[in-house]
Amino acid sequence: MLLAISVIMTSCYTLTFSVGRGATRGDVVTGKNHYLIGGLVALSTCDPAEMARGASNYTVTVTHTFIDGLLAAITGGIYSPTTVTVER
Repeated sequence: MLLAISVIMTSCYTLTFSVGRGATRGDVVTGKNHYLIGGLVALSTCDPAEMARGASNYTVTVTHTFIDGLLAAITGGIYSPTTVTVER
């Protein structure tokens, strides 16, 4: 019962950080990070600097969305994606 409650009560997490002065133009690029075993093994990750396409000021947000959580729940945590958004 405690395990079920702890799984149900977890929330999505968001990590946001700015490079330079942060986003100024409002252009948004989205990508996915792919992990195995609850995030312990990275299959592929996005490069925020590459996603910013050479901009010196941008904001990066890494989110575990509902869909990401649903995929992790369906696979029992074997596959755990996150969503990366870069705003220039």
